[in-house]
Amino acid sequence: MSSRRTDPLTLEVVDLIGTVVTRYHEEYEQAAAQHSLTGAQARVLALLAAQPTPMRRIAQSLRCEPSNVTGIVDRLEARGLVERRPDPADRRVKIAAATEEGRATARRLRDALDFAREPLAGLSDEERTSLRDLLRRMLGVTDGA
Repeated sequence: MSSRRTDPLTLEVVDLIGTVVTRYHEEYEQAAAQHSLTGAQARVLALLAAQPTPMRRIAQSLRCEPSNVTGIVDRLEARGLVERRPDPADRRVKIAAATEEGRATARRLRDALDFAREPLAGLSDEERTSLRDLLRRMLGVTDGA
């Protein structure tokens, strides 16, 4: 099994995935900067645009300390992109949620990430579906997630 992890094909695939990740992060940082956001602020905003989230869960998602999330949310809140609300289930817990402007900004950020759109457009529906399914399988994501 260990020979499979170090065979030339596996090493090339790992390198290609690394290149994709690097390009994604570079473009994400550039898109964030165009909206006067840091990459971390943009990631939190994208998370909150999907659904309101408790502060502790944001920290877990980003794999950082809750105090870091507090500072990020403070800056997003000051710009009117995020608001804090008490959790209806536990009023001691604060939930951060994107405002309408925050959701619109998150959409513009997502739409600006086009480094992969053109190459993906060159693939057939079947090829894109296969790529999606393989990536889901690598990540352990079940169907429909």
